Amino acid sequence: MIMDVEIISVERIKPSIPTPNHLRDFKLSILDHLIPAAYAPIVLFYPNQNDANHFEIHEKLKKSLSETLSRFFPLAGTIKDDFTIDCDDQGACFTTAKVKNCLLSEFLESPDLKMIAKFIPCGLTSNGTNCVTNIQASEFECGGISIGVCISHRILDGAALSTFLKSWADFAREKKVVLPDFSAFSAFPADGSWLKDASMEMWGSLFKKGSFVTKRFVFDGLAIASLKNMAKNRLSGINPTRVETVSGFIWKCAMEASEERFGYRKPSLITHLVNLRKRAAPDFPERSIGNLIWVASAKCTENLEFSELVDEVRKCVSKIDGEFVKKIRGDEGSETMHKCLKEIEEFGCKDVDHFGFTSWCNLGFYDVDFGFGKPVWVSSIDASGPFFMNLAILIDRRCGDGIEAWVTLDEQEMAILESNQEFQTCASLNQSPLKIGNGDA
Repeated sequence: MIMDVEIISVERIKPSIPTPNHLRDFKLSILDHLIPAAYAPIVLFYPNQNDANHFEIHEKLKKSLSETLSRFFPLAGTIKDDFTIDCDDQGACFTTAKVKNCLLSEFLESPDLKMIAKFIPCGLTSNGTNCVTNIQASEFECGGISIGVCISHRILDGAALSTFLKSWADFAREKKVVLPDFSAFSAFPADGSWLKDASMEMWGSLFKKGSFVTKRFVFDGLAIASLKNMAKNRLSGINPTRVETVSGFIWKCAMEASEERFGYRKPSLITHLVNLRKRAAPDFPERSIGNLIWVASAKCTENLEFSELVDEVRKCVSKIDGEFVKKIRGDEGSETMHKCLKEIEEFGCKDVDHFGFTSWCNLGFYDVDFGFGKPVWVSSIDASGPFFMNLAILIDRRCGDGIEAWVTLDEQEMAILESNQEFQTCASLNQSPLKIGNGDA
């Protein structure tokens, strides 16, 4: 049998308290123009170990969502233009669905990445694409449930999405709720659409035509510790993070795959999205809503060892510090941001390999508990297609220090990457999220 997801109902969930008139026009910040993607979909899978009734679950989810939207009021609004969200209380689009011919445990035994789109309420389906916030709760016959979330990237980055989900879960469990901070606009006021134009040109230079495929690779804690030690020993005691280490390793192996495909080593460029919240001085609140991110970049024009590539990742991310944040907030902010994007665009337009990285690690998605347990798996989606860019999304594993890497590459280079013996030693292809080995303890 083939798994099918049947849509049962689609409704709007409005805020429990109307948004006051003086908050009706919500101003977007200049950094909300950096990412061109409409959404960053995420799906949380719950085994429902408490055997809670599906009807009661859905009612609890809708009631608590209504309460959450009254605090996160822009998420219940309508995108007016590039600068404003009309907080008109139109509400979130909430889809209820049933999963047929498949138990949650069966799906998680060997997840079919292409099927994950069926758990998503927008993008690859037609539901609710005019809403800022789109939710789909899909119930499995075994009692398990998935919650697919698509919220406009115009207003939420990964950290802000985590804040929203945790607050929603706290409302559902009637716990003390962390309220959002909406000061991003005052920190980075929008002064025109120049950043949107510049970012579109930059990202456009990095997108390529081809046959792109997405594969999910799992690095357990022991593999990452081994890679970190390899890098640390060559970096005179500098201790890279697990994200820097895995990014450097994927970069290395992806460059080798490109070299094998084309017969020569191309210059290489990486971009890495960086959360500004803890890098500003003083820090922005972790509960800040908006896109408080910037894009770091590093180049490789010669044959570098693995440890040197990790160091390049570390250095490019480290440059996004308090002084940099102060600079882009100051009088030279537009000039600085434009220069950064232009340098990436000009290098990316050449015959170079580009690899993009974004990390969802340490954002606490596995702590989102609506009252029926914590998620057993948090997933991204398949980005296969004829026009995309080389990209790796790094996500925490449920336990330990492991990382899942959702890698999208050209099909030929992906095949070479998968056959790389060193890569096979460190990463498992599409390992079941139910499997937690000693390396993740």
